[in-house]
This record gives sequence, C-alpha cells and structure tokens, in this order.
Amino acid sequence: MSKFLNLNLIMILMLFGAFNFSEAQEVSGVVLDDSSQPLPGVSVIIKNSSTGTTTDFDGKYSLSANTGDILVFSYVGYDSQEIEVSGNVLNVTMQAGVALDEIVLLGNRAKPRTILDSPVPIDNIGVEELTSGGQPTIEAMLTFKVPSFNAQTQAISDATAHYDPADLRGLGPSRTLVLVNGKRKNQSAQVYLNRTPGKGEVGVDLKSIPTAAIERVEILRDGASAQYGSDAIAGVINMVLKKDAQFSTFSAKTGITSEGDGFNFATDFNTTLGFGDGGFINLTLGYYNQGLTNRAGTPGIADLPGDARPNEIAWAQNNPDLGMHVGQPDLEKGDVFVNMSHPVGENSEFYSFHGYTLRTGKSFAYYRAPYWRRDVADAGFITPPEDFQGYQPTFEARIKDHLNAVGLKMDLGNDWNADASITYGKNSVSYTVNNSVNRDYLALNGTSPRTFHPGGYSLSNVIGNLDFSALFSEMVSASFGFEYKVEYFDANEGDPLSYFGAGSDSFAGVKPNEAGEWDRNNFAAYAGLDFDVSEALLLGVAGRFESFSDVDDSNFSWKLFGRQKLGDKGALRASYSTGFRAPTLHQRHLTNSQFIIVASSPEPLKQGTLANDDPAVQALGVPSLTYETSKNFAAGITYKIDRNFSASLDFYNIKVEDRILFSSQIGYTNGAPGAPTNPVETILDNSNVVAVQVFINAGDTKTTGADFVLNYRNIDMGSGKLHANLAANFNKTTISAINTPAALAAEGYDIFARIEKGLITSARPKSKIILGLDYESEKVNIGLYNTLFGKVTITSPNGAANDQDLSSKMATDLSLSYNFTDKLSITGIVNNLFDVYPDVTLASTGTAQAGSRFVYSSEVQQLGQLGTNFSIGLNYKF
Repeated sequence: MSKFLNLNLIMILMLFGAFNFSEAQEVSGVVLDDSSQPLPGVSVIIKNSSTGTTTDFDGKYSLSANTGDILVFSYVGYDSQEIEVSGNVLNVTMQAGVALDEIVLLGNRAKPRTILDSPVPIDNIGVEELTSGGQPTIEAMLTFKVPSFNAQTQAISDATAHYDPADLRGLGPSRTLVLVNGKRKNQSAQVYLNRTPGKGEVGVDLKSIPTAAIERVEILRDGASAQYGSDAIAGVINMVLKKDAQFSTFSAKTGITSEGDGFNFATDFNTTLGFGDGGFINLTLGYYNQGLTNRAGTPGIADLPGDARPNEIAWAQNNPDLGMHVGQPDLEKGDVFVNMSHPVGENSEFYSFHGYTLRTGKSFAYYRAPYWRRDVADAGFITPPEDFQGYQPTFEARIKDHLNAVGLKMDLGNDWNADASITYGKNSVSYTVNNSVNRDYLALNGTSPRTFHPGGYSLSNVIGNLDFSALFSEMVSASFGFEYKVEYFDANEGDPLSYFGAGSDSFAGVKPNEAGEWDRNNFAAYAGLDFDVSEALLLGVAGRFESFSDVDDSNFSWKLFGRQKLGDKGALRASYSTGFRAPTLHQRHLTNSQFIIVASSPEPLKQGTLANDDPAVQALGVPSLTYETSKNFAAGITYKIDRNFSASLDFYNIKVEDRILFSSQIGYTNGAPGAPTNPVETILDNSNVVAVQVFINAGDTKTTGADFVLNYRNIDMGSGKLHANLAANFNKTTISAINTPAALAAEGYDIFARIEKGLITSARPKSKIILGLDYESEKVNIGLYNTLFGKVTITSPNGAANDQDLSSKMATDLSLSYNFTDKLSITGIVNNLFDVYPDVTLASTGTAQAGSRFVYSSEVQQLGQLGTNFSIGLNYKF
C-alpha cells in the first residue's frame, strides 16, 4: 500500500509541477486577545482561498500573501476580522464574541464562509469545549454537547458493546457521514445485529479518533449527499485535526463511579515538530483504560423453575443477581495520530495524516444459569452434577483501526485551486469467547474447549479524490471533482470447534461457508455553483453522480440552497436536496449465526442471518439491495443580536424511501425444527437455526424536527466572565410503509414487527435540551452543564397496551478547574451529579428483561446506566 501511495504522489507532483505560481510577499504579525494577551491557534486565511496558517503559542503567524489580499482572522469564541494586506507586518487584536463569525470548512469547497454566511446550519465546536464536560470519549462528548447527536454504551450486545452506535437526528448510524480533515472516514467492520438503536446498521468507529488529536469538530446539520456522497442523509461530521501548534500538551485523568466500579484512566500527549523548511508534524499519543460496571437486577430464587435442583436453589440464593454483568465493558486502547504539512513551491502544500488505534475489550454474555444448562451439568464436565453452578461466557474483541491520507493542494493561478489526494482506511475486529462450552461437541465427546476463536471481520477502502475550485468573480464561485473508491469486506473463519454443531455457547464461530472476501468499486463526479446575487443574497446548486459496481442503477443527487442576510447580523437560510445511501458490503454479504433472547424464551436461542444474495433469500422474493433515497427540506434563521448574544432556529423534514432494514426474526409458525410446514420453515431446517433475519429495502420513514441554539457570552461577573449556552433538538420519526415480499406475506409473516419499528421511532429521545454555564477567571473556571433527555418508549411485542414510556431524565455535570499558572491546571469533574438513572423496566413489557436480570432497558437509550462518576485530571502546556 505504501508503494501505491508513493507512486501516486510522485505522479501528482509531476502532473502539477509545471504550473507557474504568482509571486507573493511574506506577511507576519501578532494576534492578541482583548486583554492584550497572545492568542494561539487563531486561523489566518486568505479570503476566497484555501491558503492559511494558525498562530503559535506567542500569537505569532507568518504566511505568503499579495498586496490587496484580504486576511480573515477567526477563532472559536471571538469575532472574526477581515483586514487588507498593505505591507509586510499586520498585527491584530481579537474581540471576544459569539461563534457566528468563524470560518468553517464544511458546506462549501470554493469560497470559505463563516457560520453566519453559510446557507445551512453548521456547528463548530473547539476541543476545549468538547472536553470541558469530562466525558471520556468523543462520541460521549458529542452526546452531551450536540442535541441532535446520540450515542450510549450498549450492555450485553456482543461486538456492539464495543462500538456504541451513534447517529444524528435519530436516523441511525448509517446515515451520518464522518470525515477527518475533509476526507471520508472508513466505516467499522461490525454490523450492529443486536436489539439496540441502530440495529442492522453500520457506523464509523468514533472511538478510533482520539480527542487529543482534534482541533475542532464541524457538524453540518443538513442533507449533503449532493456534495459529499453516500451516507450524508442526516448530515456530516468533520473532525479537524490539530496543525502547527507551537506548544505541547500533556494530560492525565482518572475516575470512578459512585458504585465503586468503572475505574478509568486516560493520558495523552500532543506536540508539533518542525518538518523541512516551513512544514510541521503534529503528533498525538493516547492511552485509555476503563473498567466494567454492573447494574444487574436481583431476581434470585424468583427465576427458578418448578423442578429446581438443590444445587440450583443454593446458587440462586447465594447469587441473587444470577451471575449477570450488565453495564459498560472492560476496555483498553492506544492511539497514534500524525498530521503533517509542507509547502511545495510558493503556493502549494503537501499534506498527510495517519491514525492507528488498537483496543481490546471484554463484555459479558448472559450467565448460563445451571437450570438452563442441565445437559452440561449432567455431563460432569465442569464440576460434578450436584455442584454445577452454570457459567458466564465472555465476549472479547480486538479492534484495529487505521486511517491514512496523502495529498497535494495547489494554487493553479487565476483564482483556481486543486486538491489531489488518496485515502486508505481499515477497521478490523477479531473475537475470543472464553468460559464457554460447545454443547454439541460435549454431548458427542464428553469434553469441550472452554475458549474459542470465532473469527472476525474487516472492512477497508482506498479512495482517490481530485477536487477543483474556482472563483470566477466576487459573485460567482464553483467547485467540481471526481472520486474513485474501492472497498473490501472480509469474513474470517473461526476455529472448527467454535462452529461445530450449534457452536460455542453465546457466540457461534464463522463457518467456512460464511467466510469469504468481497469487494466493489464506485465512481463519483460532483459539481457545485454559488452565486452571490448581492452581498445579502446567496443562491446555489450542487449535484453528484455516483455509480456502485454492485448496484444495478446509478444515483444522481442534487441540492438547491439560498441565504438572505438580515443586515450584517442575521440571515434566513433554506435548502432542498435529494440524497442516497448505498448498501454496505456487510449488509449485502453477511451470513452468520448467533445466540439471542427472543420474547418467547427466557434463555438465549440460536438464530441466523442469511446474505441478501443467498439463493434461499432470493427464493423468498427478497430483492437485491439497492440505494436508499431521501428528500430533505430545511429552513431556518440565525441572528447575532450583538457581539455577545446570538440565536438560531432551524426546521427540517427528511423522507427516506427504500430504507434498508434488518428484518424481524422469521421463524416457525405452525411447524417445529425437523417438521417444517411451509417453505420458510424448510429454509430454517436446512440452515439449522430457529429463526433467520435478512437485510431488505423495505421501509419508508419520515423524520421532522427542529434545532434551537442560544449563545450569550462575556457576562461580567466579579473578576471573571460567564458564558451561557442553551441548545435543543426536537424530533419525530414515523414509518409510513413496510413493503413485505409476496412469498413471505402469503405465509402471514410480519417481516418488521412493532418491536423492531420501535427501535427506529422511539428508542432515541424525541427531544434533548442542553443548558451550559461556564465561568472563567484568571485562576478558576467553573462549568455547570444540564442535559435533559426526552422520553423514550419500550415497545412491547405483546401490543401497545404493554408499552412503557420512560420519562425524561436530566444529567447534571459539574467541573471545577484551577490554573496554577497559564500552563498548568487541575480539573475535578462530577458527571451525573444527582445519580440519575432511567426508569426501571416493567416485566409486563415482555421485552428482553430476561426474568428481571435487567433493571434498565437494554433496547432503548437515554442517559445510560452508569450513575454518578467522579474524575480528576491534570493538564500541562509547555
């Protein structure tokens, strides 16, 4: 791969080396804040150009610019400034203010725009704001900072417990595009198959992006497939990595819950090194370790069957939690991230960034109660039958993720710019099941391994991009480009005893006929045009053609947008777009078996997933997977009341057609294993499973909602200043149609039962309101953050009368920082100060409460089930 990247880079340099670049002068200066202190990290960009730099620790900057160029100075929390170059020295004083004047990368490739100028809503969140709430990972930080973003740890859900499905606007993980430095991030190798939000979908492994490497996060809250391609139906998240920071940072943090579990420790280091003549290398090293938590219920002897044996009764009496572990898994990970840049000639830039993350984790399956596994007990394999106490399999994952990009940005002269790049990314997961038994092998041989290696999965892609932008005049700007992507998906065979018979208990191995390698490619071409009709009115259009080799048809998505400024303080904005999402290779080719809880049985039963192109699935009339398509309308207003006070309100309506669903369990109706009564049951018999599930384009959904943001900064309070932020999201998703293939409908099968529908319509909060208060002074900083999660609903398989609404819950986080010097600080944080938990799940719901083993639902999510967490951290700059 490295040879491939190097060869392409040489070709790019040769191709563009012949361009003549205009001469420029070196412009330098110092940027100060409104207290006359140096301000590091300020973005300095030549207006209408991608050329720019950032200020160092002393507030100094230097870049090449021509006389008459306009330099735009912007920084989170300060008013931006535009100043014309008239000499070699240009000093600037920034004034603190709200965040509408910051330059953002998302939403427009041709002409850099501020949040106020943008025709679509964009959040720009700096790393200090992200980390202020004390959450341990980037997906948790965004959950408590962005109202429309949600992610929570999933308890007892096999590999899903190690990924935390995340989404925007409740549309599922598959419909949010994630970029790093503007380049597409590869998706994870794992499909979320368990009964959790995002079931049947594939997201990006956000845990693989260390916060210490991030400068800021930009979130475009609008459909953007016409600009960025597949998956951008709900929006786009762009992780912007740190650049030429002229100081190093070291931080360490540790914490524990009020229950005395979940101990965690994190440390990271970030620094910038010189690279050649005028280049930089930003390096991040990170380590994180978290312990498991347990919030299991205590059903005790109430769970015993009527014919309980003496050893089973004694076990239940001595272990009222029945051996369960319900909570976050053990996790350990290490990160290495590198972001580098070097000038080429006077007006071009070579750039490259690389990230590698390795993490291991251990979660727990259901405890195999002794009365569930009497066959194992009677074999006398683990203990004598009269002493048998069951066993609890562990599910252990080893996850590797790496991202590599290399490219060249070029000023082609006459206000034309180009960006040529190649990106390679890969995510892989391998499994180990410990403390388990292969019951079929045991029955035949009187013994069984206790440790199994069930195989794993990997997903990788190679993406080539060639992007152009042009500024034809102050009124007209355009961008266009091309993308070619190749994807690879591997299913790796497990060891033979992991799939012998029914396989290892809790997670059966990948069989030889389930293993394989698959690939595809796609080509895309896009174009966009912005027309600044006047200084106040902006109109624009964008379109993108995309063709995937494994989908019969191509797709063309388009977008219209406009913005009307309200003086120099506000703007009205609106957009209408079509979008699409291509089925993933996982969804097309995955075949596997796993143990799950079904409503009719308290213990796990084996079910299977058959690939979409399996002849048996095709025989049932399930069509070949194709694109999801969407229609997205959005409109809003943003207004900067004064330099410290701003507000925005945006409405959206998103319709998704042919949504890819992971079907309900299609099992026996009148027959039984070995005695099928219809064609569907015959398939189950032939596959040796009690139920199957398939991926199918079968759903039409509609999501409506609103986002509200209110910022008030720099309120004088004693010797310091208070900043207040109020943000909210309100949303509702409905399912307008489920299209069942005729062969299944004829046998009376419901391919998407109401409990599956509930994971789409009511498993995420229908509202979230965040109130943040930050007090800053020279020595002391105090943060108080309240997050109100709206109600969610547990959808019962036994009808609406047994549904349960879980009431709204508020989590309160308190942080206190003390600055010993301007470089050394210590921070204490209490998350979920008042120890708030979700409502207790009622047994009457008939969901996977598993005989009261779960106190809180594992199927719907609000604020999680961690309780209060205490942490303390140290941060040092040098």
